[in-house]
Amino acid sequence: MSTTEAALENLRIIRSLMEKAHIYRAVSAPAALTGGLLALVASAWPVWHALKNNGDAVMCDRCFLTTWLLILGTASALNTFLLFKEARRRSQPFISAGMRMALRSFVPPMLVGGCVGIGLIVFLQNLTLAALIWALCYGLALISTASFSPRSLIRLGWAFVVTGLLIFFAWAACSDVRLLSNDLAPASLVMGVTFGLLHVVYALAVFFSAHPREEQPK
Repeated sequence: MSTTEAALENLRIIRSLMEKAHIYRAVSAPAALTGGLLALVASAWPVWHALKNNGDAVMCDRCFLTTWLLILGTASALNTFLLFKEARRRSQPFISAGMRMALRSFVPPMLVGGCVGIGLIVFLQNLTLAALIWALCYGLALISTASFSPRSLIRLGWAFVVTGLLIFFAWAACSDVRLLSNDLAPASLVMGVTFGLLHVVYALAVFFSAHPREEQPK
């Protein structure tokens, strides 16, 4: 395939993704709501326990990591199932050229954030910084799909980035928080605000949108 043909093929794929943007927006909302609610529940318990018991941790670092990996797996599995179901309904291949293009944009920041976050927890026992890295890289992953994603997903990505940066500077500037005997509660709070609250707000905005099919990518 020549350079010109490759460019035309990429334009065709991007155009197809842009036309389906409203479909993915509707499909992604249930997975976002499920993941957001699970994140709120998982983050509320450590924060409440720490407040009630003068900062005592209710779970170990590895348990924190396992909990959030399970939530990620659950939300990802639901999202994959919904995408597969929609592809079958439209009689289209699940692993399409458009999906491969989307994954090429989305996976690198997610892979970097995931690996760095896991390393921070396993080797440095820094849960809060790991949570911030996860939130920031997830936001960057969403923003990386700006050329073919619906505006709502790009706004969600920016919400993660801006919220993550604000929390980072607040956390870095507060020595009392950084000097706690454990940082399970701050890390859980970060995960609850970002992956919990922001996802729930996004899902509700999609569900209550008056004309979700009219939205076009930015």
